[in-house]
Amino acid sequence: MASKLIRTLSHEAENQYELSLRQAFEALEPQLRPPFSLRIPNSSEYLQLNRAIVYGVLCEPHFAKIHVKHLHAIVIDGYALFVSLLVKVVNELYVKLVDSVKNQLIWVTKEMIDVSAVGFDGLLLCLLRQIVGGDFSDGNLWLGLELVRLFLDKWDCLLEEEPFILNSALYTFLRLLADHCRLSSIEKLGMLKRLEVEFCVKMLREQFHLCFKIGRDLVRLLQDLVHVPSFRAIWKDLLLNPNEFKTPGFSDISQLYHMRSSSRYFLTRITPEMETQLRFLLTHVKFGSQKRYQEWFTRKFLFGPERETLIVDIVRFICCGHHPSNEIIQSDVVPRWAVIGWLLKCCRKNYVQANVKLALFYDWLFFDERVDNIMNIEPAMLLMVCSIPRYIDMTNTLLDFLLLLVDNYDVDRNDIIVRGVKSAFGILVQKGVVHSLDVLASCKALPPFLQERLQKLQFGVPNELQPAHPSHRSVPTFSLPPSTPTPERLPTPTPILEERLPVSTATPESLPTPTPSPKRQHTGAGEVGLGTRYADASIPVSDDLVTPCSSSLITGETIEKLVQNLGETVENSNTMGLKTLDELLMLFVKLESQKPGSASICPEVLASKITVEFETNGCKLFTPLKNLQDAPDRDDEIGSATALIIRAFIFSQHERMQQMLLNWSKNGFPVGARLVSYASRLAYEACMVINVMVDNNICEINDSGMQLLIFHVDGYFSFLNGKKEDSSKSVESTSKIDEEFVIKLVDNAFTAYKCFLMHTRATLLKEADTSLSKLLLSDLISCSEWENKRLKSLFGSIFCHLADLSTSEENIIKLVVNQLDHADLVDMQLEVALKKYSLFGGNTEAVFHLIKNSLCWNHVEQHKFWGLIRSELAVSNVQLEKIILEFFCSHELDANIDAIAVGGLLALCGCYAPTPELVGVIMLLPNNVFQDFTAAALASWSLSNASMLFESLAKFLEKFDSKNGDRSMINHSAILWLLNHFKGQGMSGSNILSCLSVSMQG
Repeated sequence: MASKLIRTLSHEAENQYELSLRQAFEALEPQLRPPFSLRIPNSSEYLQLNRAIVYGVLCEPHFAKIHVKHLHAIVIDGYALFVSLLVKVVNELYVKLVDSVKNQLIWVTKEMIDVSAVGFDGLLLCLLRQIVGGDFSDGNLWLGLELVRLFLDKWDCLLEEEPFILNSALYTFLRLLADHCRLSSIEKLGMLKRLEVEFCVKMLREQFHLCFKIGRDLVRLLQDLVHVPSFRAIWKDLLLNPNEFKTPGFSDISQLYHMRSSSRYFLTRITPEMETQLRFLLTHVKFGSQKRYQEWFTRKFLFGPERETLIVDIVRFICCGHHPSNEIIQSDVVPRWAVIGWLLKCCRKNYVQANVKLALFYDWLFFDERVDNIMNIEPAMLLMVCSIPRYIDMTNTLLDFLLLLVDNYDVDRNDIIVRGVKSAFGILVQKGVVHSLDVLASCKALPPFLQERLQKLQFGVPNELQPAHPSHRSVPTFSLPPSTPTPERLPTPTPILEERLPVSTATPESLPTPTPSPKRQHTGAGEVGLGTRYADASIPVSDDLVTPCSSSLITGETIEKLVQNLGETVENSNTMGLKTLDELLMLFVKLESQKPGSASICPEVLASKITVEFETNGCKLFTPLKNLQDAPDRDDEIGSATALIIRAFIFSQHERMQQMLLNWSKNGFPVGARLVSYASRLAYEACMVINVMVDNNICEINDSGMQLLIFHVDGYFSFLNGKKEDSSKSVESTSKIDEEFVIKLVDNAFTAYKCFLMHTRATLLKEADTSLSKLLLSDLISCSEWENKRLKSLFGSIFCHLADLSTSEENIIKLVVNQLDHADLVDMQLEVALKKYSLFGGNTEAVFHLIKNSLCWNHVEQHKFWGLIRSELAVSNVQLEKIILEFFCSHELDANIDAIAVGGLLALCGCYAPTPELVGVIMLLPNNVFQDFTAAALASWSLSNASMLFESLAKFLEKFDSKNGDRSMINHSAILWLLNHFKGQGMSGSNILSCLSVSMQG
């Protein structure tokens, strides 16, 4: 029977989903006519019956009401299965559906709303996604008209049952209205536009508390409609009379600015097919090979006179809805910025290009790292940077557009915009997306006026936005509350800037890779835990850390004079030499920040000069730490040139400081090991402070066990205020700090170390095996050779602060069990059990891989390993049943090789509850060399959790029999134990025996 559901061409293969619906209908067609059977169907019959009814409702309009009545009679799941089948029809088949089926689809959707079917909101969302922006074909306009009528007709029901689907509808119709109102000459749009306006105005006037949840993109959409009278009045009230919306807590439009819009709204404006193709392009296509995929996408989705308006929605989706994994970021897959560059080239109309740029930069304007995701702003920055120098027009127009937005987007709330853009630039540099803003501010190919405006934005911050400079003993302010000024006049946002902005004449198809920069890690906000502090590590008032405050003008000559005098100063007095070095480093960073590229001495030359002058006088740099001394004057991690260099780099993380460290590293100095050792010790002492916090979370640190923390905190305030620190003393001053401040200092130290690792890897790209984890391992091995008495805290801090580089890394874990004694390992087990950090992570496959590889370790290493893994898995979500099944079935067990692991798994079973899944796996384990493993596990559970054990056994047997399982597969030791257990209890085991009698014969 030919399909009545979809149109297919002769050369096309049958669609398997359509085929499953049609075959179900053909097989059950007699049962779909009255009188209906009263027999209750089982699960498989229920599925087939739902498939048949879906096909019947859509393909037999004259019987549709009968089919729905039949569905009402048999439904047992709140219509969830039926709706899910409809959702799949929409997502996979909509573009091929015949017109009559589309009519039926709308009709049955209304029926599902009337009965409040489970998941009907998801069905509506799928239908909304099928309305294509910029498409003025009859079929597309018909779908828009039918859905806006549906939302108006079912208003009360939707508001009561699923109010948040109204948000998605509002976002969709506001976006479509911008296109529809631009083409007022098309007569067939009349009715659709009237109903779209009616729905949107009704939402904004009557349910603004729901609209508010859309966030800042609501403002962006409304700006495109400000010329429509109904929306002009709403816009005016939004700015001047917010109380008109009768929404408690809403008093100013700036509150919307500070709310990041959820990615689910951006998905509503691209079809599932578009989403699939874009994700494929950004996940599987290699950079440089994307041209044919882009041409296909253009022909398929962007070919048409008005289709280019869809690019706005695609760019918004790429920025906010597609965040690639670390693996993709570090691969040669085409990056997001290159795809956006190509899309900008597809824009032929100025207003479209301006709106695309606004979509690209929109999150920059209000960026707040506490709520926003750096991945949303990364593509714009990389597109500007990677366009230098070959496509400098792209960089020029994008930077010009951004700076125009800063000045003109909302004049009355310009402080919010300035703060947002400055914060965006700052976090992009801090997280290593770019080395520094010098790549733009010092780019000679950019017009001087753009460089000047960028430097003015970077350094010329209004006084009210400058963070206060705390005194040496005060607690710094980390962030400023968002400003929400009361508007006195209508501001001048710039929804369309085509009159002011030139169109780029050269936009890349596949832009070249810039000067080598390290691969980045995914630093998604809102996903931060103990092991991912790098994702949000931010030292307070970052601009001032990069630019120490001082009223004096620093010049290259000043630095050269200090360099020339360094040797003589060190020779006369080591203490004065350290003071001179501290001042030299501070001024070197400050000069580069004031006048990028103006230093008269390059980093390599300065590093060499410092090395020669100090080592000539017997003070070697970056020496291995053989023993950590308690006295500050003998502690190379505090009172030394190395300590000052490390501290200055951690505070500034300046590119030229980075180059100095790389120069030392290339010359054989253990820079990475000293950096990670410093950060680890800082974390250790910070933990001591946090554990004794008193007096409202404030602590005075003056204990001898916290010397590095004192040294670091004092140096921080000296660096922040541009003051020279008196290194002649042992830093015995007291600094009052709070817990948040301490945590941020530690986070920043590990961020600096990771930054160093990424730059190191960038210099080793031609060599094999240069992953960050391998570089970390090399540094850890160096540290472990230094007889470090705080080696346990070193490993603990690594798993806590560098989890993405260390968790589940076999070589690092093997180093831990090799280097730590039993006492330290027990301490680590306690910390793991308290979930302070994780060694193995939550990936079951990765844990099994570690267990399998550990079988070749020596017995001492294996015992230590299992002590750690038992402590962690006992409190984790790792699926033990999968590990046990893989272990016992993946290879032939050996009594000598696998004994320790089997013992560890048995001990783990005692830590887990006997769930049906775990008990089922245990019961079906093969009868191997460890034949009593199953019985031992069951015996342990019978003492600790007997009721749950036997309940799980009952469920296992019931499920096993329902699948007609081969009873000989049940483990023999389990059968024998069960028989003995029932016999010992004086109970009849006949029920068990009847199920297991066949197994007994074996």
